[in-house]
Amino acid sequence: MKKAWILNDLYVKKEYRRSGVAQQLIQLSIELCNDTGAKFLSLETAATNIKAQNLYKKMGFVNDQSFLSYTFQL
Repeated sequence: MKKAWILNDLYVKKEYRRSGVAQQLIQLSIELCNDTGAKFLSLETAATNIKAQNLYKKMGFVNDQSFLSYTFQL
């Protein structure tokens, strides 16, 4: 059994987008996972957020086709 990290709520203000900030934040997250002996890093994004999806794919993340995510709104 190993640690699993979940990256929630990664958000870059509009004026800082396309400057490499998101990539740097994700890279630091990956390094933290490696430093703490984690098995994997997980994140989610909206199906419509193509720019984020492209960045995640570029950085080596793989879209998990095995599971669906459900939410119950209260």
